[in-house]
Amino acid sequence: MKAKLILSILSLFSLLAGAQNVEEIVRQADEKFRGESSRGTITMIIERSTWSREISMKNWTLGNEYSLIYITAPAKEKGQVFLKRKNEMWNWVPTIERMIKIPPSMMMQSWMGSDFTNDDLVRESSLVKDYTHKLAGEEMIQGYDCYKIELSPKPDAPVVWGKIFMWISKDKYFWLKAEYYDEDDYLVNTETLSEIKRMDDREMPTRLEMIPVDKEGQKTVLIFDEIEFNINLKESFFSQQNMRRIR
Repeated sequence: MKAKLILSILSLFSLLAGAQNVEEIVRQADEKFRGESSRGTITMIIERSTWSREISMKNWTLGNEYSLIYITAPAKEKGQVFLKRKNEMWNWVPTIERMIKIPPSMMMQSWMGSDFTNDDLVRESSLVKDYTHKLAGEEMIQGYDCYKIELSPKPDAPVVWGKIFMWISKDKYFWLKAEYYDEDDYLVNTETLSEIKRMDDREMPTRLEMIPVDKEGQKTVLIFDEIEFNINLKESFFSQQNMRRIR
């Protein structure tokens, strides 16, 4: 009887340790894109069956709570700024000199006409804090031996997806693929990450493709042109006042 109890306790500890290990894998993969703080330039290419357009931007982040995006091109959108402060998101539109608050109900809406949502760009939800993590298998992706990890939202978490699958390489924890499902378990988007390069102090994927599964010939590409990590940024940088001044 005592032996069975010990085995049960050991089994429970093993399951808890496994869950913590899977969570740590997700944390490290996500951390590659942000660090404690970051500053970078990004190109976004929106591709449709009959046209495409390109948007350039600067991006600053501080942990998972603060993010600021400044649009530098094209001229029509230049000067627009998007700010995330904890659970709030704002948009400054200089052409009409208006500050617009983006409510949680709009986090699933398209960002700048792309296949990324508002939540994708500023990650109001946290892949580590707002989901539970389970190892769902192993698979080869782009020549890398990867963990396939299932993310399920925690009760009352501020998330927009019903389920996410992530593929993360066992070596160096490169995030290489993700699938996003709605609350009805319907696959909405597939994301592929590639072109691993050295950016500042780390290697990381520098090209992201978001592909809607039910819209043939449509996708959005994000290319990280330059990134500096762990720079000197303070919370005060991420303010509505700075949205009007940033260049």
